[in-house]
Amino acid sequence: MRKSVKTPVRGVDRVIDANFNRAKEGLRVCEDTARFIIDDKALTVGYKDVRHQLTDAVEVLDLKGIVRSRDVAGDVGRPTSSSESIRGNVADIFYANTQRVKESLRVLEEFAKLISPAFAERFKVLRYKVYGLEKKVLERL
Repeated sequence: MRKSVKTPVRGVDRVIDANFNRAKEGLRVCEDTARFIIDDKALTVGYKDVRHQLTDAVEVLDLKGIVRSRDVAGDVGRPTSSSESIRGNVADIFYANTQRVKESLRVLEEFAKLISPAFAERFKVLRYKVYGLEKKVLERL
């Protein structure tokens, strides 16, 4: 059993929770685009691997504590409009989600620096993997 690492600063657990969830959701949309729209096994596996590596990276933290810190109703940044409901085509859906993933990985990388440089590096590596996958998918869409 792994020993859990506590986040060192108040609120960081909420940042990690929101961005971990956002990245996982976006990765699933990208993975399904590669799988069902492009029908490319290598790209599908690439996104699936990043998704699993992200989960592995975050599992060193106190996940129960992070989830307990979640405050959906009290989140001052909770979306109030439905601008996400407008997508013109599959490329728009993919592009919006790949941006979401990259931004979330960057936030995780920055806040992970409060825990350890090695922890932050894991998110940086994943972000660069997503850059490569994104280019290949956009070339196909």
